[in-house]
Amino acid sequence: MDPVVCVEIGEDKKYTSMKESTNCPYYNEYFVFDFHVPPDVMFDKILKVSVIHSKNLLRSGTLVGSFKLDIGTVYSQPEHQFFHKWAILCDPDDITAGCKGYVKCDIAVVAKGDTIKTPHKANETEEDDIEGNLLLPEDVPAERQWARFYVKIYRAEGLPKMNTSIMANVKKAFIGENKDLVDPYVQVQFAGQKGKTSIQKSSYEPIWNEQVIFTEQFPPLCRRMKLQIRDSDKVNDVAIGTHFIDLQKIANDGDKGFLPTLGPAWVNMYGSTRSYTLMDEYQDLNEGLGEGVSFRARLLISLTMEILDTSSPDIMSSTEVQVEGIPNISDNATGKIEEFFLFGCFLEATMIDRKIGDKPINFEVTIGNYGSELDTPTKPKTKKRKGGDGDEEESELIHGSSDEEEDVDGEVTSVSTTPPMKPVITDRNYFHLPYFERKPCISIKSWWQDQRRRLYNANIMDNIADKLEEGLNDVQEIIKTEKAYPERRLRGVLEELSNGCSTFVTLANNDQNPAGRTKLDRERLKSCMHELENMGQQAKTMRSQVKKSNVRDKIKLAQNFLQKLRFLSDEPQHSIPDIYIWMMSNNKRIAYARVPSKDILFSSVEEETGKDCGKVQTIFFKLPGKKSFGPAGWTVQAKTELYLWLGLNRQRKDYLSGLPNGFEENKAVKGPGIHSSPPISLIYTMKQIFQLRVHMYQARSLFAADSTGLSDPFARIFFSTHSQVTEILNETLCPTWDQLLVFDNVELYGEAGELRDDPPIIVIEIYDQDTVGKAEFMGRTFAKPLTKMSDEHYGPPRFPPQLEYYQIYRGNCTAGEMLAAFELLQIGPGGKADLPPIDGPTDIDRGPILPVPIGIRPVLSKYRIEVLFWGLRDLKRVNLAQVDRPRVDIECAGKGVQSALIQNYKKNPNFSTLVKWFEVDLPENELLHPPLNIRVVDCRAFGRYTLVGSHAVTSLRKFIYRPADKSVNNWSAIEEVVIHTEPEPAVKKMETVVKLDSASDAVIKVDMSDDEKGGKGKKKRKKGEEVEEEELDESMLDWWSKYFASIETLKEIIKSQEAEAEEKEEFDSGEGGKKSLKTSSELKGLKKKKKKKTPPCVPGEGAPERKKHKIDELKVYNREIESEFDNFEDWLHTFNLYRGKCADDADVEQNAADDDRLIGKFKGSLCIYKVPVSDEVSREMGFDSNMGMFQNIPHNDPINVLVRVYVIRATDLHPADINGKADPYIAIKLGKSDIKDKENYISKQLNPLFGKSFDIEATLPMDSTLTVSIYDWDLVGTDDLIGETKIDLENRYYSKHRATCGISASYAIHGYNVWRDPMKPTQILGKLCKDCKMDAPQYGPGGRVKVANRVYTGPTEIEDENGLKKQTDEHLALAVLNHWKDIPRIGCKLVPEHVETRPLLNPDKPGIEQGRIEMWVDMFPKDMPAPGPALDISPRKPKKFELRVIVWNTDEVVLEDDDIFTGEKSSDIFVRGWLKGQQEDKQDTDVHYHSLTGEGNFNWRFIYPFDYLQAEEKIVISKKESMFSWDETEYKIPARLNLQVWDADHFSADDFLGAIELDLNRFPRGAKTAKQCSIDMVLNEQDMPMVNLFKQKRIKGWWPFVARDENDEMEITGKVEAELQLLTGEEAEKNPVGEGRNEPEPLEKPNRPDTTFLWFISPLKAIRYLICNNYKWLIIKIVVVLLILAMLGLFLYSMPGYMVKKLLGA
Repeated sequence: MDPVVCVEIGEDKKYTSMKESTNCPYYNEYFVFDFHVPPDVMFDKILKVSVIHSKNLLRSGTLVGSFKLDIGTVYSQPEHQFFHKWAILCDPDDITAGCKGYVKCDIAVVAKGDTIKTPHKANETEEDDIEGNLLLPEDVPAERQWARFYVKIYRAEGLPKMNTSIMANVKKAFIGENKDLVDPYVQVQFAGQKGKTSIQKSSYEPIWNEQVIFTEQFPPLCRRMKLQIRDSDKVNDVAIGTHFIDLQKIANDGDKGFLPTLGPAWVNMYGSTRSYTLMDEYQDLNEGLGEGVSFRARLLISLTMEILDTSSPDIMSSTEVQVEGIPNISDNATGKIEEFFLFGCFLEATMIDRKIGDKPINFEVTIGNYGSELDTPTKPKTKKRKGGDGDEEESELIHGSSDEEEDVDGEVTSVSTTPPMKPVITDRNYFHLPYFERKPCISIKSWWQDQRRRLYNANIMDNIADKLEEGLNDVQEIIKTEKAYPERRLRGVLEELSNGCSTFVTLANNDQNPAGRTKLDRERLKSCMHELENMGQQAKTMRSQVKKSNVRDKIKLAQNFLQKLRFLSDEPQHSIPDIYIWMMSNNKRIAYARVPSKDILFSSVEEETGKDCGKVQTIFFKLPGKKSFGPAGWTVQAKTELYLWLGLNRQRKDYLSGLPNGFEENKAVKGPGIHSSPPISLIYTMKQIFQLRVHMYQARSLFAADSTGLSDPFARIFFSTHSQVTEILNETLCPTWDQLLVFDNVELYGEAGELRDDPPIIVIEIYDQDTVGKAEFMGRTFAKPLTKMSDEHYGPPRFPPQLEYYQIYRGNCTAGEMLAAFELLQIGPGGKADLPPIDGPTDIDRGPILPVPIGIRPVLSKYRIEVLFWGLRDLKRVNLAQVDRPRVDIECAGKGVQSALIQNYKKNPNFSTLVKWFEVDLPENELLHPPLNIRVVDCRAFGRYTLVGSHAVTSLRKFIYRPADKSVNNWSAIEEVVIHTEPEPAVKKMETVVKLDSASDAVIKVDMSDDEKGGKGKKKRKKGEEVEEEELDESMLDWWSKYFASIETLKEIIKSQEAEAEEKEEFDSGEGGKKSLKTSSELKGLKKKKKKKTPPCVPGEGAPERKKHKIDELKVYNREIESEFDNFEDWLHTFNLYRGKCADDADVEQNAADDDRLIGKFKGSLCIYKVPVSDEVSREMGFDSNMGMFQNIPHNDPINVLVRVYVIRATDLHPADINGKADPYIAIKLGKSDIKDKENYISKQLNPLFGKSFDIEATLPMDSTLTVSIYDWDLVGTDDLIGETKIDLENRYYSKHRATCGISASYAIHGYNVWRDPMKPTQILGKLCKDCKMDAPQYGPGGRVKVANRVYTGPTEIEDENGLKKQTDEHLALAVLNHWKDIPRIGCKLVPEHVETRPLLNPDKPGIEQGRIEMWVDMFPKDMPAPGPALDISPRKPKKFELRVIVWNTDEVVLEDDDIFTGEKSSDIFVRGWLKGQQEDKQDTDVHYHSLTGEGNFNWRFIYPFDYLQAEEKIVISKKESMFSWDETEYKIPARLNLQVWDADHFSADDFLGAIELDLNRFPRGAKTAKQCSIDMVLNEQDMPMVNLFKQKRIKGWWPFVARDENDEMEITGKVEAELQLLTGEEAEKNPVGEGRNEPEPLEKPNRPDTTFLWFISPLKAIRYLICNNYKWLIIKIVVVLLILAMLGLFLYSMPGYMVKKLLGA
């Protein structure tokens, strides 16, 4: 077939190119789909991969099979990706057919800020195991069965009275008919398919009774099913409401699991407001985007599923969606109707936004449609609407909303709105409602099916989860503030969790009311009980394992419990709709709050009660729909203190019990039945008077609200109806207000005791003061004060309160932290005189502003802060002017220091004075240290300054100087330590390595000897056994050999790490018990022992122990090297300077990473220490007092360096051309030099191999940032940037880790592993010792060197090019350098010879990786001797090979033709062959005609020349993609030989009989005879002996041909005897051979039996045979027909003549 793969996501389709006549095509194409949508929308998109046969411009081709999954499934995978997996294709029109083939693909979903992790490409061979690498999430079985999903849709109710078409209004005006104006139908979407029910014309309570049936594989790879009630309309259909069913929540895949099931149950839909507007501004909410702001409708549905038995004959084989009718459902199937009662009381309404205006304000509360002013549910005939027992009086009820309506039994009907009230001004931003002692109440009655059990179970789990979350936050806070014993608190949390779980198990079972229980209820109950029982057990075992050392790991595990609890508590079958509270101003809806009904649901069992039931909760109102996003929606619309209670009407005796005490009820009506009617307001007679003290100390990392990148912050504090403001501090993000605000005479209603335990909350808002216009909102936080009653003592432990950090939020993002304390003090009968005095330093300068008093403000000490000023980098323009004379100002806690002025930033951006210091008073507690602000100003003419940018160092901890221990100072006295490093001497290396040819590399399987230190004897013996060709020729190895060998090592390291991690996980989950404890410690012991003995295999620890490497390796880092070495900030730190406003929708962390605000960098460092410092520091020799603590720092004068950039390859580039490819080339920019390697672009490649080095001269500090970019070459137009990476060369140059030139693992002076650095190891070691003020290394006899009391041993001989041996100390010195990090006090890891993998980023697509680049950089100072020539890393040229295949014979080929003449079965056999990817060069043998036994004799030779890269085991083909292509594209394809056997036909197309594909690197050895040749050689490859033609060179044998029969099973269709011979290009030139049977070296003609030419020899016999046997009757029939036709013709011809004669009587 001619397959094409189509990938589609939603509407977007992309196609691969077409491959001709093959069943195993090889594409290697890469598609990228870009979306800018919310995650929910993204994860519901369906990705479909389909394979189409022979598509071209004219026809669409036939679908072979397809595979679907949703994006959410991919995103939930580890690393958000499937890598090298096989997707199973199946035919959607024929579900009985089974698997139609596999497509191998990688799928990754990357969101902004994600990094893509690509596992290192493994060899092809490891992945031919298709079954083990299916593209399915881990818990999905490989054999997915087909299943039917039945979505039954019964009916809906409570639809909004919509009016979407203008026509309806016109109609109404003319005819006056007032029909229901909605024509609803339900649309169901699942796995990329849609089904619709019928349309119910003009009905608000439509009844469908239909089911929509989907046929899909199970488990489906799509998470959610989308149900939508839509209104059918001639112009466009509108969604009324949307509901998503998450399949994970209605099924369980565990061993006690159950298939998806749901209902029959009501689901509630929420969306936009229920008002009649023509253009609904909140239409998106009805589509399921965003949080609904009002109840829309409820829909009665159920979902069931059955697994299909595809073998049964009567099954529908298509997957089209079907819709069919179903019988009506009984009325009480969803539960018994109960009367519910909702009571609410508004205790306070404050912080009402001033923008709303001062019209009267009231609140409306609704539950479903009850309480709504617009659609009061009509008088229901209860039987129909609710399926209750239909009492007379109940059907009479009016669920009205008018306040005074009476009902039959004298109860007052629902009151759902508070009376309107004019708001009163609080301050310049907010109003409040003057409720004072009269608190308005609401009460609503409603009727729902009684499904409280579901909500109770959810409440118990939420309750457990809330406690767990609170506990975990506590533990994290303890760790963060470094308080003692976090493990004790964690043990307590786990104990609480296990108790909670056991409570659940006992409570969840007792359901007295089985009516309306669905299958899902029962199954969920079982699985929740099972899960919680397990969780309780695990929590118990974990509790016993918690230690101080593993607290953090255990917290992580506990977080998993939390997620699981939250997942389980989310109930998929709704019952009572959520409560909406709207704030109305002048009858216009302004803002809303939504309260989940389960949170306020009452139960007589405490654990089952909702967390806010019968409690006063603080509710913030927000704007509906999109308005609530962005700065406008962040201002609080209103804050209410609200009491809510929801329960059965008959349980309502306690509904007031949770309110603060001290009130009288105010009933609406006096008269009979008054005792039971709810109050319309409460009048409080009891009030307490308090003083609130707010101690605002400081804030840090605030939001930058001004264009300068700073803010002018002040805080506004709200408490009850009062508010106060701190002073404004200009131009800072880290204000220290140090201010006490006193709120006098705060009146709070209720009993004193209650207020002490649960005081109201304080809201703190931070604003930025602008000179013009309104202050801008910067963030908000909440706090609860510490309360003291008048009869309590003010003193420890509770008072005075401690300063605490509060997280500030701006929208959903974090926006800094605030350090403050709050106390609420009751004013007793004695008045204010009894309050504790306010004692604090009173500053005369600050006027009326009180500072934070002494007991609360932190204790200060004198600290000295030394600042190292190094330089400024990458400063951008400010207000279009260049920065010319910058200066840095450092400020901390009101004191500061200024750097020297940089006279000319262009010429030299470094500072002339390096170190300055200042003294400052800082808190003793390091956690309370104020931030340090770094600001850069540009000094312009006439003494003007402009702020360039600023940076706040929020945590000073890492800069605090802590003097070293005395004991360590004395290290020189310790006795010597001898360390054997024993790297193998070069000589021995020569003997033991494997022979490779020139173009090859290190993908050799190295045999691991059993004992990694196999003695010399072993080696000698080994050498004797070794085959002659395995002798290594060192000159054959090149840099690539080293590179590929290193990548193999990296893969092994990664594998072993993964294995270790898995081991650890198993161990952690506590399954291992005591036994595993012991073994893991034993393992560790073993590892330690091993480590001492074995030589360093690579200069990175943790490499797996294996046999001594035969090839020297380098270290491959699979990320940038900065991340391994802490950004090379060992003494020189980089501080990013920001300017400009922060983005509105980002966290502080994200804003810090925002490149648009980045205006430059300050390089320097800080050192902080308490002032009277011990004298020892200054007594050390060579102490330079000017440099303070920054000793031994190089000078910062400009330095000239030679920078040598090596770029090896790029991977996974983002395609830049329409064809899904790119034509990449390298561009390098450093300072003024800009290199574009445009001529050497690589055509149509997303994984280009560059293998290039570039030399650039640069001057630090001016040119300190190196940019390596990959561009896409375009024939016309400008080239596009694919991605770039920036490297800070300066930090690398000055780092102690010595990142200028990586240190290789061994020293050689020639060959592929030549030493690159101009300084030899001995010189480097000498310099390091000198810089660290240590004794020079002492080289002793016998290969010993002593450095700082450590003795290293190693070889002392080296060989030069001519094989002469010389004495040298270099090996020894290198051994020390490779172990430099073990040297006490001054040691640090030196950068090894390496390759780093850096992500490529594109400024236009921030945060999303555009590919990766593998490279490394060497730097050589110009004042040193010049380095040697650059290493040659140019890509290997593929090597020419020639494959010669001689097809000798075939046997047992299936016979396809019936002979025309003889009727015998026979075949006219020929064999066709080609190398994969070179179908154009296919070659055929001649035809062996008329084989009767399936035997064919050919003696025919095929010749295939090809170019081959042995390193990658790929054939390299260069060809133009199409006639329009500009240049050839290079493809790399596995070396596979395809042989096919065909039956030749003269007139029709030839028939394909069978084929075999042989991978030249590993294919089954041919059988000796035709008899031994069987189909197992293809099906059970793993059991067969395999050969590699590149090693074997020549092989002869029998191989089977196979094809698929009707049942899609493999069957053998013939056997071929062939001889394969592989020659290199040179060998092939030396002894050429002819194709077919031609000269030179012709093959003899085959000896074919002459039956093939039977009909030439006796033609008559053959003809008689042909006529008699086959065509006798046919000939007789033809003759008869001809005779009849002749007679008819004669009759017609002569008839007229006779007629005339007769008529005329002649």
